[in-house]
Amino acid sequence: MKTYVAKPDDRQRDWYVVDAEGQTLGRLATSLADMLRGKRKPEYTPHIDTGDFVVVINAEKIRVTGDKLNSKRYWRHSGYPGGIRSRTLAEMLEKQPEEVIRKAVKGMMPRNSLARKQLLKLKVYAGPDHPHEAQKPETLEIKT
Repeated sequence: MKTYVAKPDDRQRDWYVVDAEGQTLGRLATSLADMLRGKRKPEYTPHIDTGDFVVVINAEKIRVTGDKLNSKRYWRHSGYPGGIRSRTLAEMLEKQPEEVIRKAVKGMMPRNSLARKQLLKLKVYAGPDHPHEAQKPETLEIKT
């Protein structure tokens, strides 16, 4: 009995639109990471990119539980001494709501070059509009 290994020629990549309004951040990010990697397909192969393209809309209307709006912090460093800066989740949702979902999904992907390429298939938009109508994406309901 042979194990099936997907080849780059016979993979099928679909486009999906996911509405993030009212979704819990971590649960949504887990589902998105699985879709980008292709883990929801029977032909999943760890070393081949078999995942789909995912367009996330309404990123500014994401929901979190507990006191994460004020206690969760995003850190960045300029590389200079004393150059560390931080923002709360509430500030990030106000200024860069797309980055909140992108960073949550990135944290749930493996740390390798394939995952960095798969993360490029994630398109996140703050509002309900997106420029990917030409790809005819299917609406996907994620139950969290």
